[in-house]
Amino acid sequence: MNGARVDTLANLRRSIGHFEGGVDGLSRVPLGHDGADALLQGGLVRAALHEVFAAGGRHSPAATGFVAGLAYRLAGRRPLVWVRPDFAERECGALWPGGVGELGLDPRLMVTVRAPDAAAALRAAADALACDTLGAVVLDVWGEVRALDLVASRRLTLAARASGVGCVVLRTAAMPAASTAETRWLVRAARSSSGVEAWGAPRCEAALVRNRHGETGRWIMEWRCDDGLFRDGAAHSRRVAAAPADRPVATSVVGAGRRAG
Repeated sequence: MNGARVDTLANLRRSIGHFEGGVDGLSRVPLGHDGADALLQGGLVRAALHEVFAAGGRHSPAATGFVAGLAYRLAGRRPLVWVRPDFAERECGALWPGGVGELGLDPRLMVTVRAPDAAAALRAAADALACDTLGAVVLDVWGEVRALDLVASRRLTLAARASGVGCVVLRTAAMPAASTAETRWLVRAARSSSGVEAWGAPRCEAALVRNRHGETGRWIMEWRCDDGLFRDGAAHSRRVAAAPADRPVATSVVGAGRRAG
């Protein structure tokens, strides 16, 4: 009898450890960025909760693009559900299918859910995570949301682990708080590497500030839309205008401004 109880307790501990992310061997998907994948021990845990915070409202587009890249990597060719409260559109703008397609996502495989408020969006995301045919669920919320607390994040984590579907929470105009997230990222916009002749690949400064399985780090990450991968956003060399030889640089800039006015 004692032996059976010990076995049962051990099984329960293993199950709890699995749901809490305490055991390794979980399925991971590489991001393509060597530095990030190394710290993540191969990539993002697929069936888990991941948080992305925009470093201020003006960095919301960069954070949204970064989340789109994470969702692409997690979902693969399976459908993606993107849930957001309806007021988020007024604060951050609408999700445009054409723009989503430019980032590499297939709009035909993406379902957008507009909830009346943050609490309803949270319930919709939890319900979507129960569908194991999905590839990923994005919960996109703006501002400080009281409903999105430690208990809510645990509920999302358990739902993701049970179905095998990845969950990414995008937070804008909010401060990080206690949660069960596997990873937490702080994202801001980064300067494009391209010249004025053409648009460069989307890039951002991504700081991995929480990693349950390793160290943290910060990188300039470039999203290669055609390849569906993140790459290192190292600076590219390009020509710059030579300094004027007959007058100080500041003088030439002021003079050009006066002529333009």
